Amino acid sequence: MRVKLSVGDLSSAAVADVLNGANLAVIGDGSAENWEVFQFVNAQLVGPKTYDLRLRLRGQAGSDGVMPAVWPIGSYFLLLDSAVPQIELGAAARGLQRYYRVGRADLGYGDAQAVSATKAFSGIGLRPYAVAHLRAIGALGQAIGLSWIRRTRIEGDSWLGLDVPLGEEAELYQVQVLQGDNVLRDDFVSGPRFAYTAAMQSADRVRAGFRLSVAQVSARFGAGPARQVSFG
Repeated sequence: MRVKLSVGDLSSAAVADVLNGANLAVIGDGSAENWEVFQFVNAQLVGPKTYDLRLRLRGQAGSDGVMPAVWPIGSYFLLLDSAVPQIELGAAARGLQRYYRVGRADLGYGDAQAVSATKAFSGIGLRPYAVAHLRAIGALGQAIGLSWIRRTRIEGDSWLGLDVPLGEEAELYQVQVLQGDNVLRDDFVSGPRFAYTAAMQSADRVRAGFRLSVAQVSARFGAGPARQVSFG
């Protein structure tokens, strides 16, 4: 990936350092929510303030559920270093528009170069991760068994436990049956499995090409990104 910086510089890092959190960055379209978190090992200077980034870890911090296959030319790149602080946002302020002034801290809000912006943030840090290893056994007109592996956004890096912590108030998943743009069934289950029987298929009147969609649900955020499996 080739990026051009407005300020600052980039440098390469050892693979072990990247696996421990080095060279963390985001790429997105400039909106409040559509960003992919990734890391990179090699940063090669190929022009003035222009770098080629290679050996990347994509879809970090749960952003794999929303990342596109390719980011278009003109997307925004930002290195997540100590210069990027977290905006304090109370739970009651989620989704509400607020007015921001962005500029140099030593010049104050009234500086002529400060930029005004109106933004509403939904609290993406609370969004559940997409489930992993979605599997389906069966076919149209037969019983279909759906299973998946739960992920967590909280304390999920340790290999010492039997499973990762839940990270939500309760384990809950939204399972939808989709035919084109139409939602034929919308169920909630409390475990990582779902049975879509032949009788249910008949009641839903599904046809070839329908999809089964699974998303983990948070009481504070709602449903996270969904994984889908199609039946031709």
